[in-house]
Amino acid sequence: MTSPQQFLLPDVGEGLTEAEILAWSVRPGDVVEVNQIIVEVETAKAAVELPSPYAGVVSALHAEVGDLLPVGRPLITIDTDAPGEAAGGASDAGAVRQPDAEQAALLVGYGPQGAGAAGRRRRRPAPAQPQRADSVEVSAPEPAAARPAAKPPVRKLAKDLGVDLTTVAPTGPGNTITREDVHEAARGVTPRTVPAPDASRGSETRIPIRGVRRHTAAAMVASAFTAPHVTEFITVDVTATMRLRELVAGRREFRDLRVTPLLFFTRAFLIALAKTPEANSSWDEAAQEIVLKHYVNLGVAAATDRGLVVPNIKGADRMSLHELARALADLTATARAGRTSPQDMTGGTVTLTNVGVFGIDTGTPILNPGEAAILAVGAVRRMPWVVRDDDGNERVEPRWGTQLALSFDHRLMDGRQGSELLANTAQILREPGLAML
Repeated sequence: MTSPQQFLLPDVGEGLTEAEILAWSVRPGDVVEVNQIIVEVETAKAAVELPSPYAGVVSALHAEVGDLLPVGRPLITIDTDAPGEAAGGASDAGAVRQPDAEQAALLVGYGPQGAGAAGRRRRRPAPAQPQRADSVEVSAPEPAAARPAAKPPVRKLAKDLGVDLTTVAPTGPGNTITREDVHEAARGVTPRTVPAPDASRGSETRIPIRGVRRHTAAAMVASAFTAPHVTEFITVDVTATMRLRELVAGRREFRDLRVTPLLFFTRAFLIALAKTPEANSSWDEAAQEIVLKHYVNLGVAAATDRGLVVPNIKGADRMSLHELARALADLTATARAGRTSPQDMTGGTVTLTNVGVFGIDTGTPILNPGEAAILAVGAVRRMPWVVRDDDGNERVEPRWGTQLALSFDHRLMDGRQGSELLANTAQILREPGLAML
């Protein structure tokens, strides 16, 4: 006699209401162990692997890949006292194995992991069972040999680069294919020719709005229509900052890091924020109060395969230049790999976005909801600049220049405060030695 246990979709973030099924690691009839990864889901903030709280045999999956499942709805049913239960997970007949406190803590997918679900999957002949009313028929995944193990962002990258994953040698944990593996394989891939339009496909393609993109769209609309935006621009001669970058990049303690201009733009912005505390605040509508934050959790917008995400660096204002460089590198690598945790996506106080990485000069950034300011950094270019010497003579010479755009909430900051923040940031970049004052 079996004892079916339903695992409900947990809230894997702060107040999330739904998640999209990205990939199942099990199918009906599979034997699973406690804490074995059974499914990967995508929320509005991150992609998360969920482990099983039970040991037993999978009897039903209640959602298909691509389905949007509300939090609290049944995700999977596991028969906990079926024969062939994982070693160490057997229980007395009729007993139900409930997740203890330690197992519950692992439901967000950040606990210890073994060799991976693929290495633990076992099959046994399953007796015919009546279809449950709340379950759906889920097509069985392809055999492991035919479907290489890779995360959805890695699969998309391979598709974009024209790489056949079956030809890629995996080097990641659990014999999975990583982004680096795909890039390595792409170096020997012949560029694809663009096929002629296929009339049978019609003239339109519709893409469901889900996950990060859906959350971003809703947040930007809410921000644009609740916070009165003001955007100001300034063009800055950053030649001195670029010289400083070269000096810092040559120092021994920075040799293991990629020292980019963004590091110095970020540092200048953090220093300028100290003189304009209103930019690091939020608006409490219920209490009709402005809440000044005495810490800076700097959000850095990152474009990923899953869409735009804005993880933040906790306590960025208290970091040294080296610590900040390390934090920026880790944040970028984690975001691009699709491994940003929900905790890193919450609690931001102010944001910086680098549109210059796309070769863009400037833009009008939209505030991250709940924040008072966002700085956009444009591309750093060589440009003609009027230079005045000590005698007042002017000449034109090539200099390194960039454009900064600051958007701020006019409820929290007036024009003087916004202008001072932008001007102070620009002044530090123009003369980085002023930061010593």
